[in-house]
Amino acid sequence: MTNKIRFVQGNEACVEGALYAGLSFYAGYPITPSTEIAELLAERLPAKGGKFIQMEDEIASMCAIVGASLTGRKVMTATSGPGFSLKQEAIGYACMAEIPCVIVNVQRGGPSTGNPTHVGQGDINQARWGTHGDHNIIAMTASNHQDVFAVTVDAFNLAETYRTPVILLFDETIGHMRERLVIPEPGELDLVQRLHTSVPKDVDYRPYLPREDGRLPMSDFGGEHRYNVTGLYHDMWGFPSSNPTIVSGLLRHLVDKIDNRVHEITRFKEHCMEGAEYVLVSYGASARSAIHLAKERRSRGEKIGVIELQTLWPFPSGVIREKCAGAKAVLVVEMNMGQVLAQVRAAVREPEKVFLANRVDGKLIAPDDVKQVLRVIQGRGV
Repeated sequence: MTNKIRFVQGNEACVEGALYAGLSFYAGYPITPSTEIAELLAERLPAKGGKFIQMEDEIASMCAIVGASLTGRKVMTATSGPGFSLKQEAIGYACMAEIPCVIVNVQRGGPSTGNPTHVGQGDINQARWGTHGDHNIIAMTASNHQDVFAVTVDAFNLAETYRTPVILLFDETIGHMRERLVIPEPGELDLVQRLHTSVPKDVDYRPYLPREDGRLPMSDFGGEHRYNVTGLYHDMWGFPSSNPTIVSGLLRHLVDKIDNRVHEITRFKEHCMEGAEYVLVSYGASARSAIHLAKERRSRGEKIGVIELQTLWPFPSGVIREKCAGAKAVLVVEMNMGQVLAQVRAAVREPEKVFLANRVDGKLIAPDDVKQVLRVIQGRGV
């Protein structure tokens, strides 16, 4: 049996990745430019024995997948900027209660209703800080459909491993363009399944007591064990607590379980980086233009390379610092006012050598847009 080769939209590649990873429950509400994900899953998921439900709004959609995940399902929802804003409180609940789930945000122009049918990448900081309070989050992205498939599978694996929400930040261009996708055979990619507790039914079950490896086994809600789930600070049994030691320990756990494993979570790609004098840092659809420019200028003898980020949060500061260390200048290519630019400047040793090439007008940033900024930098003798 050979791998399936398809010609698909990016949103369809996301659907294929989710189904491959074992998605069994989807709740969502249609919104441009993510609607194709819901449309496709409305047909595909029930055919595979899963459950699809269109909820009355984005808040209910997020709450539905939180509840379904607690019963042992692998879950996902998809939206765009305005809907992503509505989901934030329930995302915070999933962070606090450590509930695995995947949230897709196919970005468009904003804020507010913004530019519904055009591209944007303005939700990077919202993905990190959209819900209130100290917490941590994993957010990933991709620039082509094969990688959309792969990071979607990764998102489910990471959600199950760290018992956390994982956000997929795609963008309208990636979501709606079509290109080749090779779907791996079942078993070809590793899948992380739900870690269930081995504690017997009549023995004291502590749902928030981690193992030595840091993972928290779960018991399907409504199954053998009765336990408390809350968005309040809680002890190892899940019961609310204001004890300073318990509160501090819980918050540090929520942050450290991701921060201490950045090297395991981080995904990135290098393009034309050998001896690069100018490094372009980019992600999503913007990275396609950065890569095109780097390859074209390399053919003319210019030493330009690209670091393509696939993990945006936790931000891979160590990777950026290492890969950009010898560059004459670093150019961040993105479609916002500099949200990743700020992270790159904070990571490198010489932030004054980091510049921005961007568009915020609903149009895809083109190689020529990047080249113009690069020529200005080179003209200054940087």
